[in-house]
Amino acid sequence: MPPSQMTATTSADGYEDRVMRQVPGLADMHRMAGILLAEHVPQKGRVLVLGAGGGVELRAFALAHPGWRFEGVDPSADMLALACATLGDLQNRVTFRQGYIEDAPEKRFDGASSFLTLHFLPREARLDTLRALHSRLQPGAPLVVAHHSFAIETPAGERWLRRNAAFHAASGEVSGKVMAQIAAMRQNLPALAPEEDEALLAEAGFGDIELFYAGFSFRGWVCRALPAI
Repeated sequence: MPPSQMTATTSADGYEDRVMRQVPGLADMHRMAGILLAEHVPQKGRVLVLGAGGGVELRAFALAHPGWRFEGVDPSADMLALACATLGDLQNRVTFRQGYIEDAPEKRFDGASSFLTLHFLPREARLDTLRALHSRLQPGAPLVVAHHSFAIETPAGERWLRRNAAFHAASGEVSGKVMAQIAAMRQNLPALAPEEDEALLAEAGFGDIELFYAGFSFRGWVCRALPAI
């Protein structure tokens, strides 16, 4: 399996309700991301969405920016089917592609996003994916990313896991499911500290890196593709 391929670990059943309970302020984060992309994406722009399964961010972008067209990439056929259902009539503005970033067309997009995806990738695979995103963007085009970003194998990381558990429980998650989710994160999630995430963005060729979102263990950044040297 190429290093930037991800394992599809998210079930499509009840996805939107579940992710809205688990990620603080997710709908507002999508709205902010659309605003940030629109600072540089033209009215008739093309936006690449990596990890498009479920369609929640695609719907938010498409409703707010009726001139944009999208390339939505995700490894899970079930999640892409859910994205189609979520989008309804808006799906005619999206080209869906089952696969990974290597399967996305190499045309130059006007902007890109990747939400709740990169935290599944270990460091080198994450860097490969960010470089592949960079190669598919126009010089100066914006990228918006958001995912778990904390030093998971530290005492502080353990505190964030407990805080996530408390947030999930307060949002209505069943206690047994919460503990299973946190145990899985502790064992399998290759999360990086925020400073490491920012360093990878820079190493992949992005500049003007700015934090725009923070919700417990989640962080979101906006940056721009620097011209290749």
